[in-house]
Amino acid sequence: MAPTIRPQLEMDPPIAAESSAGFSLAETPARVLLPSLPESHRTIPFSSGASWFRKILAFAGPGYLVAVGYMDPGNWATDLGGGSKFGYTLLSVILISNLMAMFLQALSAKLGIATGRDLAQACREHYSRRTSVFLWVICEIAIAACDLAEVLGSAVALKLLFGLPLLAGVLITALDVLIVLLLQGRGFRLVEAFVVTLIGSIAACFAYEIFFAHPLWREAAIGLLPRIEILRNREMLYIAIGILGATVMPHNLYLHSSIVQTRDFGASTRDRREAVRYAVFDSTLALGFALFINAAILVLGAAAFHTRGLNNVAEIADAYKLLSPVLGVSLASTLFACALLASGQNSTLTGTLAGQIVMEGFLHIRLKPWLRRLITRAMAIIPAALVIGFAGENKVTSLLILSQVILSFQLPFAVIPLIQFTGDRAKMGEFANSRLVSVVAWIVAAAILFFNAELVWLIFRSA
Repeated sequence: MAPTIRPQLEMDPPIAAESSAGFSLAETPARVLLPSLPESHRTIPFSSGASWFRKILAFAGPGYLVAVGYMDPGNWATDLGGGSKFGYTLLSVILISNLMAMFLQALSAKLGIATGRDLAQACREHYSRRTSVFLWVICEIAIAACDLAEVLGSAVALKLLFGLPLLAGVLITALDVLIVLLLQGRGFRLVEAFVVTLIGSIAACFAYEIFFAHPLWREAAIGLLPRIEILRNREMLYIAIGILGATVMPHNLYLHSSIVQTRDFGASTRDRREAVRYAVFDSTLALGFALFINAAILVLGAAAFHTRGLNNVAEIADAYKLLSPVLGVSLASTLFACALLASGQNSTLTGTLAGQIVMEGFLHIRLKPWLRRLITRAMAIIPAALVIGFAGENKVTSLLILSQVILSFQLPFAVIPLIQFTGDRAKMGEFANSRLVSVVAWIVAAAILFFNAELVWLIFRSA
């Protein structure tokens, strides 16, 4: 039976079987929370008796909101820089990163469906107050770093399309809070539809660019194979970790575990298992689109610039200026900037939702969406404005890449709790990870830690 929400009050767990999944009222009586995103909780019907196609449609959406974070402007800087400087070599990093993302997002969806808790709520209920606050701070830093990339990407797109000064573009991005408020007030399905439309637009733009770039597909296929050179080359490794940070987004793990609960699936084990299956299908398909776009950006950098001897096209503005003359297509640069603007605005929505989920889950504090958005935007606008004001506009891409490396360093603080919770039978019941899944999960976490440690070692060794 679906729960009823009692405004401003704590409530019973949103799934009847939840107490048997490890988060029992007897254990944590003071920590029983409102459901994640209560204004959207179980608002989208899902009938277990419907056809498989209708079930796919019912669950289609959350995966695309998650996928948005894997194709934000931060990806553009790292992928373009990697493609123009190293050709197709770093395609293997994009492929591995996306496979890791698909795996981790599947665990995140399973956590939300099986327990009725998002990852932030699960952390608050499992860890001490001090640890929870620490994890919240770390996650807020990750969201701010991601938002910084969105601010800078949107500002650069506005400058390229309309000639606006970069600082003015940064300030204008604060107004996108109005878009978020408008969409959130009209239902979660409209948010999802808006996101899918923008993703389709971005994909179409890059398909057009790739068609005229004439990539070397044989070299691109070879680039999908990992090389030890990536670990030995400090500059290549730096961009590789930036790609990892731009692809596997820590706050998306919190986001996904929450928004899958917008579907009104049943409380029985069978219903939840079916919901997990369709949620994982949705996220895997959506992240397949993200893989295409990420790879397309790097392939475009390799085909348009690297093969022509332009090995230092790391600035987005430089790529914009060079694309049309290099490809011989006048529309190429304009479509590139339009896709960049769509990417930045798309990420705005998920950043707002993730920030709301994290703050409510860790601290049990609810803010009005516009206030939460302004706080998040301020945390991104201030450093962006300072860098542009003091260092100049030529430092924008460096700041974009740095933001993605910061994201990569936040990953373990989200990944490790996620693996810990989904592998705990006391919390997950029948949905706990199998031994094989647990082994793979810890290998993924170890790989992330290894990449980060390797970069730190190379930086200090060359200092």
